[in-house]
Formats: sequence, structure tokens, C-alpha cells
Amino acid sequence: MSTATAVKPSLTIKRRFKAPPAKAYSAWIEPEKIARWFGPPGSKIVDAKFDARAGGKYMILAVSETGEEFHVSGTVKEAIANERLVYSWAWRGTPDRVSLVTVTFKPDGAGTLFTLTHEQFFDEQARDRHNQGWEAVLNKLEAFLA
Repeated sequence: MSTATAVKPSLTIKRRFKAPPAKAYSAWIEPEKIARWFGPPGSKIVDAKFDARAGGKYMILAVSETGEEFHVSGTVKEAIANERLVYSWAWRGTPDRVSLVTVTFKPDGAGTLFTLTHEQFFDEQARDRHNQGWEAVLNKLEAFLA
């Protein structure tokens, strides 16, 4: 009999942005800025809310060119302005598959060392799909902050 707990898949992505932490953080939490960079390539953000305080809620709704909806939401667990956010992550279509996102913003000269950790995925396929999505979204954020 094993007492080991199954480890759920996770991913970590690190980037350096050519903007200070305050600018990167505000792009992450301000709906009008989220609308300019978030979502799959070719999609449009039609609604976004982000209450960046412990217990606050967020939701982002993107619509693809073909009309497919991408609706994610969750609850903020921790928020330290310009430094760190931790929040739950669940797609509307799979509300029982709740994962956890942690983003950190560390000063690096005039820029930001950014780390995103997304953990507690349902399976490796979900992790791999999210990894592709995050890479594409972070490319858009990098261009937005440049």
C-alpha cells in the first residue's frame, strides 16, 4: 500500500519584460489593458474583471473569430501590488477542474523578471494545452509592454 500522494502536473514560464513591475502588474489586472493583450491569437476580449485583493473575483471572456467562447474565472487568494498574484483558474466548460496560477513581478533594472506558475492541472494534456496558450498570451503581453 502506497502513502504517496499523486502529484498533479504543473508548468512554469519565466520572461523578462522591458517595463517596470508596476506597468506589468497593471496590465495583468486592469480590464482595459487585459483586453489589449489577453486571449488566444485572433480572439477578442469582450468582458474582463479583476478584483486584485484576497477574496476578490476575476473573469475574462474571449471570443474567437469563429465565435468560440473562452471563459475563465476564479478567486484571488493573494495579491501584493506590483509583486505577486495567486488565484484559482477554472474554465466555464470544466468548472470542476480548478487549477492555481501564481504570477510574480520582480524588478530587474528598468524591466521586470516575470514568473508564471500554473499548477494542479487535471492531466498532462491540460498542462500542455495551457503551456501553449500561456506562451502565446505572454508573447502578446511582451509586445504590449514594449
